[in-house]
Amino acid sequence: VGLVNAGEAGFLMKGLLPTADLMRAVIDKQRGLRTERLISHVMLYEVAAYPKLLVLTDGGMNTYPDLEKKADILENAAIVLKALGYESIVAACVCGAEAVNPKIQATVDADALSKMTERWAKYAMTVIGPVGLDLAISEAACRHKKYAAAGGGNADIILVPTYEVGNGIGKAMSYFAQARSAGIVVGARVPIVLVSRSDSAETKLASIALGAVVSARN
Repeated sequence: VGLVNAGEAGFLMKGLLPTADLMRAVIDKQRGLRTERLISHVMLYEVAAYPKLLVLTDGGMNTYPDLEKKADILENAAIVLKALGYESIVAACVCGAEAVNPKIQATVDADALSKMTERWAKYAMTVIGPVGLDLAISEAACRHKKYAAAGGGNADIILVPTYEVGNGIGKAMSYFAQARSAGIVVGARVPIVLVSRSDSAETKLASIALGAVVSARN
């Protein structure tokens, strides 16, 4: 963190230390790297069964975000994709079903996020939700269920309601589908490469590359 503040480093990477120790230095009020943005985790997956990269957020930093934090998390992911050159983005707010149920807060939040069109306009981002994971990534499922929202079945970003959902989807893609992945934490002054000790060397290298690209372009 000191090297970043001195202009000698472009981004951070977690090594063999607890995440909490690293983040404590990042958010330090006197010498840290905080900005006005929420800090959140953005994970990119390349899955053979899906025709493009898929962003999953937030499966690592924000445990049970409220509506305001979900909006910030979604915006952070959009900033990453814009840094990667995306001209338009589809984001899906994933819940257990596509119906808004006032007793299920995730569906209420997803509906509200989909209606924040002015906030997403500068990213050319369409936000849909609530949707099940099937409707987010499968055009066939959309046809079968007669789900007609623009962008259905074609998500670039999956916004999850809690970190357990994100963690579970991410690990399922890695271990069941052999997905390739890269992940960073964003929202601080520089990206933070945050990988698991069990991640492969390829994942760690891809995450470093992602951090370098986002750092240079932002």
